[in-house]
Amino acid sequence: MADPTAFIPPIHEDALPGNEYSLEPKPEWQPRYPGSGRLAGKVAIVTGADSGIGRAVAVLFAREGAKVAVAYLCEDKDAQITADAIAAEGSEALLFAGDLGDPAAGQALVNAVIAKWGQLDVLVNNAGEQHPDKDIRNITPHQLQRTFQTNIFAMFYMVQAARDHLKRGAAIINCTSITMYAGEPQLLDYSATKGAITAFTRSLSQNLIEHGIRVNAVAPGPIWTPLNPSGGSTPDKLATFGQDTPMGRPGQPNEVAPAFLFLACADASYMSGQVLHPNGGQVVNG
Repeated sequence: MADPTAFIPPIHEDALPGNEYSLEPKPEWQPRYPGSGRLAGKVAIVTGADSGIGRAVAVLFAREGAKVAVAYLCEDKDAQITADAIAAEGSEALLFAGDLGDPAAGQALVNAVIAKWGQLDVLVNNAGEQHPDKDIRNITPHQLQRTFQTNIFAMFYMVQAARDHLKRGAAIINCTSITMYAGEPQLLDYSATKGAITAFTRSLSQNLIEHGIRVNAVAPGPIWTPLNPSGGSTPDKLATFGQDTPMGRPGQPNEVAPAFLFLACADASYMSGQVLHPNGGQVVNG
């Protein structure tokens, strides 16, 4: 029988997820208000935290008192910038590079967090990738498997690795997308994974609620991060990126991070199985 943990090997691709330090204009990730200790004494893992939404979430969590593990694929310079920003907030960071589509990587990440801090209170599953294709016939089996491996399989692996350490009061926040609700004709495989993430969020919430663990999600609209300009979007889409939202512009990472903070802290103690929608004003159902 084939080893189920090895059906796709860890992967590296030069273009994705992209480097934020070289991106112009720079995404706005810095927290926009003073902290109030809402995550004091907590330990969080944020995947894809080297840049974009993940960096904004990691640094905001640090401002609110959390120690943060910064998980990323291979963007060492960006990850160090995140770690330095966490330190500047008076907190601690743990850097972890690895492909979380490999179950062993997720387990190693959790092991490192427990070895360093002895607890895990918040898991943010944010890492993701996308590949635009105008024709479904152009989506190769490799691309399809890779997109699902990164976007949804990794979430299963991370929750499986973290589960023993998540106690009553812990929170899991998954990053889904507006594409799950509105669709996106050039992101068929990506949108399909985001639908799976929303269903996973709702089902996992029901599975864990009796244990006092809340599970929610955030569904951003078009947000200016390295993902799209590094190959996640076509040139014609990039030229008008975010302009089709009611607000007429793309969002910034620090406009999304507070939604993750709300779901991570006690302010959202009566919320589970829900999705928040920072998307520039587009009304969606769900």
